[in-house]
Amino acid sequence: MPGPLHGFTVLSLAPNLPGPLAAAALRDDGARVVKVEPPGGDPFAAWAPEWYAELTRGVEVRRLDLKGAEGRAELRARLAEADLLLTSSRPSALGRLGLDGKTLGRDCPHLCRVLIVGDTRTPQTPGHDLTYVAEAGLLDPARPAMPRTLFADVLGGQQAYAAALALLLGRERGLPERERVVGLGDAARLAAGPLRSGLTAPGGLLSGASPTYRLYATADGTVAVAALEAHFAARFHEVIGPDPEGTFRSRPTAHWLALAREHDLPLAAIPDEVSPAFRSE
Repeated sequence: MPGPLHGFTVLSLAPNLPGPLAAAALRDDGARVVKVEPPGGDPFAAWAPEWYAELTRGVEVRRLDLKGAEGRAELRARLAEADLLLTSSRPSALGRLGLDGKTLGRDCPHLCRVLIVGDTRTPQTPGHDLTYVAEAGLLDPARPAMPRTLFADVLGGQQAYAAALALLLGRERGLPERERVVGLGDAARLAAGPLRSGLTAPGGLLSGASPTYRLYATADGTVAVAALEAHFAARFHEVIGPDPEGTFRSRPTAHWLALAREHDLPLAAIPDEVSPAFRSE
């Protein structure tokens, strides 16, 4: 069965991660996606080849030299038939290509545009996921460590997808809006909401201060317990007892996983390493 975006064409000029994530979500909803890459390709293909292949499955990948007249002419032809343009360049770079909002609004009034930028507060300032996550306070200053995922990129990709859906729906309903800007710094600040509100700050409800919502060492590993609601918390205390630290250390992780399944407790093991089992299908 065709997806809800069947019949829409998306033209993506967005390399690396946030853009391809948004484009893949639009593809999964039925849109035709054309990805324009520079002559040397998208660097992400070399950094994470398996993920790149997953995100570009079913996507028409076209390499164009947009510095040359021939490449720009093909881009213009593709813009004329596209419903949505997805970019992740700084505004100054888009302007040099004639892809600024004023020019596209005049030449392609039907075209919806989602612009992924570093930060809407300072769109010309360079940066990447790590800098935005650091500025948002998502790294522990007491024990700085590299994040295990790309918070701003992943959340920014989802926000770009949502912006695209809103623009396309609005256009179909006759609304004039054609452009939305998604900032990765803004996405990182959104991800920091639980910290700013105190939920995950030291001593907060979800900080590990509560015995029913924290990490515990077992005899051979570590488990995460999230018995947040009152009925889960009561069951946790009933099953585990008054000394959860000592109790968990007394048995291996497999024992606690089996016990959690038996008593319907929210408990998970922390894997030793990320394996193929933890990758998306």
